[in-house]
Amino acid sequence: MATRSASSRGAASPGRPRLVQPKRRGDTARDEILDASAELFARHGYTGTSTRMIADAVGVRQASLYHYFKTKDDILAALLATTVDPSLDRARNLLSADDSPLHRLLDLARFDVTQLAEARWNLGALYLLPELGDERFAGFRAARQELARAYETLAAAALDDRADTRSLLPFRLVESVIMMRSDEQRGELGEHTVAGLVDTIVGAIEMLLERTPIR
Repeated sequence: MATRSASSRGAASPGRPRLVQPKRRGDTARDEILDASAELFARHGYTGTSTRMIADAVGVRQASLYHYFKTKDDILAALLATTVDPSLDRARNLLSADDSPLHRLLDLARFDVTQLAEARWNLGALYLLPELGDERFAGFRAARQELARAYETLAAAALDDRADTRSLLPFRLVESVIMMRSDEQRGELGEHTVAGLVDTIVGAIEMLLERTPIR
């Protein structure tokens, strides 16, 4: 009887033990680790955050983190990917779509600003980390550069002039939402503010490309 009871208890509690009940957002332990890391990186900086701090915030043993991520760099790389990969996928689809270049550009900008503004934590602020220049983050840099080129390609097509330097600006305007969030010192923007940011930035891009430059 005792053996069956112990076996039953083991079957009811699979996986690695927690110190406390789940207290982070996320459907999986990996998601919870990413959520906690995002908050800590945003509040304390990358170098100021230890894996012990992350484990405590999630409510797991420090050793359990390494079941999901081998290093703190791997956590950062995963977080950075969430800021670029969805927009890059959309950009690749839009580059081959049939709509006008301007409409495709504004579609991409609206999608990109929305996902940067709606994210719970302002992860774009991590773009300024000096560590991102290291080889271990080359994949992220390549993805972000490809996204920037997609913006430039669509903007140049909308302007019908590849030499027009205005094609360089839409990507920078989109990423200005990162600094806006940092300036406001908010971890999470309200729905009305997100909608306002999207309309303002997309509208600015449209005006920029439709206006004849002063020579």
